[in-house]
Amino acid sequence: MATRKLDKSEWRAFCDRLSKGLIGKQAEIEIASLALGSQVQGEWLPLLGIVYDPKSDIIEIALDGLDHMIPRPRELYVDIGPGGMANLEIVDSGGVRQIVTLRDPLMLPPVSATAR
Repeated sequence: MATRKLDKSEWRAFCDRLSKGLIGKQAEIEIASLALGSQVQGEWLPLLGIVYDPKSDIIEIALDGLDHMIPRPRELYVDIGPGGMANLEIVDSGGVRQIVTLRDPLMLPPVSATAR
């Protein structure tokens, strides 16, 4: 994977493009810091969108049933793998890392009437 740090001037346009391109993906949000350790905030929920508002200086990650806000983000890293966007990492003003991992939902075959 190629990890790249985005310049803050790129964040808004990047989040807008990312949100449009990731419809149907699932996301997991992990929060990691020395003080808190590692905690999972949302586990494999449908991703609704990611928005950066430069006026409020906040990143919002909207998952189905969870609205995760990151005030005063200072760094944004993206990992792009062979299949596209794999994850992004946001470091807030306190040094807390928020790692958003993306995946395609499992596509299970339909249950047939004879399987009941």
